[in-house]
Amino acid sequence: MTKTFAPPKDHGEKKESWPEVKGWPATQAAQTIAHERPDVAVEVLPPGSYVIPGYNAKRVRVHIDDNGNVSEVPVIG
Repeated sequence: MTKTFAPPKDHGEKKESWPEVKGWPATQAAQTIAHERPDVAVEVLPPGSYVIPGYNAKRVRVHIDDNGNVSEVPVIG
């Protein structure tokens, strides 16, 4: 017997990761994230950047490669 489930309803949950922007130009990715989550600060980090460890629920770090494209999936933190 096959069960069919309705997709979960949005209960005001906010997006916490952006896998779709991996490989995008940094500017486009940062603008998309800022549009979808205007309540967080978006930090674009070039290759080899030193970052202070620690979780921040109001921050998204966008790591880029030498070509200026997103190299890792941006997430809240």
